[in-house]
Amino acid sequence: MTDIAGKVIVVSGATGNLGAACVAAGRRAGARIVALGRSKNSLEQQFPDAASDAGILLLDNVDLADPASVESGFARSVETFGGVDAVMNTVGGFAMGRIRVDSVETWRKMHAINTETAFILTRTAIPLLQQRGGGTIVHVAALAGLNAAPELSAYAASKAAVLRLVEAAAAEHRTDGIRINAVMPSTIDTPQNREAMPDTDFSQWVSPTAIAEAMLVLASDSARAITGAAIPVTGQG
Repeated sequence: MTDIAGKVIVVSGATGNLGAACVAAGRRAGARIVALGRSKNSLEQQFPDAASDAGILLLDNVDLADPASVESGFARSVETFGGVDAVMNTVGGFAMGRIRVDSVETWRKMHAINTETAFILTRTAIPLLQQRGGGTIVHVAALAGLNAAPELSAYAASKAAVLRLVEAAAAEHRTDGIRINAVMPSTIDTPQNREAMPDTDFSQWVSPTAIAEAMLVLASDSARAITGAAIPVTGQG
């Protein structure tokens, strides 16, 4: 059991498969949740009981590529819950393509959605975590960030950059009591992936719930000695 009850956790990409699983895991553990999303309708459909639960705040129209939008979202989190203790960042994207035929736009898109959003969230959260005397940030990287495969160059490079961001940020803020880590999932068992790869053995994939629970452990005091780490999450779950 994680010791995170009462803590304030900001979850980015809250309406996605992994983001929704992170929100659910945090709520089960008794945390107060700030669910960030772009669409009000999507947030309300994903979390229909939020209106009657004072422990969850739905924040729509938050553009993670826009520093001002992210800062505004975090400011509203502080107004509602008094501060921020942890960030669980699930936003990201995937694209395949060989270097010889990849467009520059594909590379820019992968770095924008995977690396720049992680940077903006980290930079925005750090002052608020410092105000709390410490806290945690957990990003989602990928095994491809360590060992790239053919046709994954843009994606792998962007996720490798996330890993280096985690290492640098953890080193810079270790003495502030701020821990910054990443998880590296294998193929995630989502409806979209099942549709894209129908002939694969789904039982070998990792569930969003299992990844979310690993992220929650990293966000909790149970992982108080872990920072700058990239944890593989590849088991069947």
